[in-house]
Amino acid sequence: MNQVETHIFQQQKAARPYLKKYGTQLMSWGPFAEGKNDYFNTPLLKEIGAKYHKTVAQVALRFLLQNDVILIPKSVHEARIKENIDIFDFELTSDEMAQIETLDTGKSLFFSHYDPETVEFLVNYEMPH
Repeated sequence: MNQVETHIFQQQKAARPYLKKYGTQLMSWGPFAEGKNDYFNTPLLKEIGAKYHKTVAQVALRFLLQNDVILIPKSVHEARIKENIDIFDFELTSDEMAQIETLDTGKSLFFSHYDPETVEFLVNYEMPH
């Protein structure tokens, strides 16, 4: 399993063939992108959600689930935790999946994994004891 930033704006398309090649399952870190890019107001997800009577968050989670991504969305609010679980009573069509795929920027919303200073920081990071 590899837990990496994976959400509607960073779908890890380039990494997926390599993960599959080595039998590694993708797990979403930050499935809601911490709300960046006005995530919860994404017009396409609102439109699709209205069709199924689902929220933007539920549509986004369903999209990831249908892409075989492991999900453990974080919330401290009981209502949102219940909402996040309520994604098994609908299925996105192939057309809807393709539409959501167009939201992918292929870039991190947090930091660049290609920036030498970031890579150096991550390589040398030591966990606190």
